[in-house]
Amino acid sequence: MMVPGAELVRAAQSGDVAALGTLLAGHRPAMLAVALSILPEPADAEDAVQDAALTALTRIGDLRDPGAVGPWLKMIVRNCCRMRLRVNEPVPMNENRHFAASLIDDPALLVEHHAARDWIWHALHQLSEPLRVVVLLRYFTRTTGYDEIAALCGVPVGTVRSRLSKARRVLAGLLAATAESWREQPDREVLTRYRQLFAELTLGRRSAADLNRGLDPEMHPELETVWVGAPRTIGVAPVAGLLARSAEAGVGLRVVTLVASRDIVVCETEAQNPAESPDHCPPSVAWLLRLDGGGRAASLRLFHEDRSAA
Repeated sequence: MMVPGAELVRAAQSGDVAALGTLLAGHRPAMLAVALSILPEPADAEDAVQDAALTALTRIGDLRDPGAVGPWLKMIVRNCCRMRLRVNEPVPMNENRHFAASLIDDPALLVEHHAARDWIWHALHQLSEPLRVVVLLRYFTRTTGYDEIAALCGVPVGTVRSRLSKARRVLAGLLAATAESWREQPDREVLTRYRQLFAELTLGRRSAADLNRGLDPEMHPELETVWVGAPRTIGVAPVAGLLARSAEAGVGLRVVTLVASRDIVVCETEAQNPAESPDHCPPSVAWLLRLDGGGRAASLRLFHEDRSAA
């Protein structure tokens, strides 16, 4: 006999977002009960259930036994609740790294392995820019801690929390109301352009002039850059200069994550410092670029951990 819900799981795994919405709605009371048994505040429990719904949305294809969907959803809720009790609250889905990838593992291609990929990107595009930024960082990159997102976006941690809470409510509402599949994709044009740009930035030693010419097509001449622990700058030259100095010092750059929306690009890089100077550059840096109407980066914010405070 078919276990109740198994047919909905199979439909959701085939790309039927409406089926997934129905499935989550049916299991929501049980999911909320689990959350309330772990988290004392009802608002936190609601957020954990919404987190779990988004995790289920992206990982439904991983469920091998459709008949076990109830325990599976409860497990995700428990994980979300436990993560919320930790300091930086990393998102459980990031443990599997479905969305973060190197340049070789194209994020757009990875997203295509998930049944609800069209819905995800359509829904993201319906969020306002501030909400979309925090969602991209929280769910699609390794910069998942609230304090990290706050530093990269230049807003208080409380603002990050409120924006994520609002974004989850909006996305959960969209999922519940979905009645058909969507036909949106990550902005492939933006993703391709910036994939090529960052690939060029990682090609060994380059002069500042070469880097400046490489950056020019994708960066606005009045690019505003917000640095960690340094005054903000205007123009492409300061960014090119930093990259050139790093290259001259023998520092390599490797792209770990690259995701793009129509007006937002997030890139995470790792520095490969020379053996004689292992602390020359921060081990990892997150780049948040906001694009103008013409598709060029108008602003850039960089984030890395302040090792001097350690």
